[in-house]
Amino acid sequence: MTPALLVRVFLLIGTTAFTAVAKTERSAAEVSAFKRHNPCPATGARSGSCTGHVVDHIHPLCAGGHDQVSNMQWQTVKDAREKDKLERKMCRNK
Repeated sequence: MTPALLVRVFLLIGTTAFTAVAKTERSAAEVSAFKRHNPCPATGARSGSCTGHVVDHIHPLCAGGHDQVSNMQWQTVKDAREKDKLERKMCRNK
């Protein structure tokens, strides 16, 4: 089993930023493996950050998706925000 990592979600309301913290099972080793096999679309880097992109779980973890390379994809930050909104609604209604 992978260790639980804290995931911080920043919510902007007016000019005030609030931070919500949620525990989700995630594997840093799986993300690293994904990056090694799928270089950053912006820079071609196989490790570290990827400007303008995030590693996304295709099938959300909260909806039974697996934390595995086969369930990961690069996604633009803009697209990730939109998908996250839909996933929050979907997972909240479970």
